[in-house]
Amino acid sequence: MGRRQNDPEATHCSPLVLLLVGLASCALVYAALCVVLKPNEASSFSELVSLELVEEGGGVGVEGESGGCCRGTENLELWGAAVKWGSEFKFNSSEQCCKACKAMCTGTDGPCLCDSWVFCGKKEACGSKFGECWLKKQKDTLAPERQEVGETVSWTSGLIFGRGEGIVGLETKYGTLHIKLFPDCAPHSVAYILELLALRHCAGCQFYRAESRGPSWDSEGNHIKNAPFGPPFALVQGTLDAQGVIFKKIPTEVCPTIRRGSVAWIGSGPEFFISLANHEEWKKEYTVFASVLPEDMNIAEKIAQLPTTADVWNSINVSVLEKPVPLHLRRMKTSHGDLTANMKSN
Repeated sequence: MGRRQNDPEATHCSPLVLLLVGLASCALVYAALCVVLKPNEASSFSELVSLELVEEGGGVGVEGESGGCCRGTENLELWGAAVKWGSEFKFNSSEQCCKACKAMCTGTDGPCLCDSWVFCGKKEACGSKFGECWLKKQKDTLAPERQEVGETVSWTSGLIFGRGEGIVGLETKYGTLHIKLFPDCAPHSVAYILELLALRHCAGCQFYRAESRGPSWDSEGNHIKNAPFGPPFALVQGTLDAQGVIFKKIPTEVCPTIRRGSVAWIGSGPEFFISLANHEEWKKEYTVFASVLPEDMNIAEKIAQLPTTADVWNSINVSVLEKPVPLHLRRMKTSHGDLTANMKSN
């Protein structure tokens, strides 16, 4: 920091001060020129922050607020190689067990050391195993190995998807929407998606409703002051009701504020939507189980511009696609260090 002019030592160092002031001035001019000559720098930073939010659950926190979710599925025991033995590693709650696994999955590169956890939390049923927390490593996080499942199982299990993991593709003729799944916020929802993924088909899955942002939301999904909240409602809606699969209603899970890119169920599914805007006005009513990667939102926007016909559902004006858009679920191959690098579908 430069000295003030009335500091005692200022008069002894005036030549040096002048030199430093000159260098500082040059640095400021250079910085200003860099900003002018690189207008996309801010945009790139914004995209990076947005990508980090997707990796952290799309901004979803504990029960949709802050700090990150840590939910699992009761009456389920996942198998896999143990990285922490539960007989020597105990906690008072499944959430603590989940957080212990997450603590081993914080790197920015490489696979997680722990990607699944198993906790015994039913005191009477667990007996001496009560409180045991087994941290495990799956061979394939998109096809976790189950040991036991059912009401008689006393274990609770959960998955953790690290950076670059847990990404599946919603493939359409207009491009593939890559979505990051949130098993720690919506474990039942993600389990259903993984079930569909294992089928290698999704006959009957499609988008059938498409509504643009219109004049109410800007390109970043922010609501424009004094504009109506629709119609149009800035979303593309469809179904993941695959033929040959008996669909069971999905329980309500974490319901955060809907953001641009949020993938959420309508009710208990299998109807779902992808939001093209931030919808604070929807009051956290929908289970969010994934988020579209920012660079793929242009595909959703493209679908929202397809020809539609007007209809009325429960006294609400909607826009239905003239031709529904079929979609297929695809496993994605990604590098662990960069979500956008080396991404290909099987």
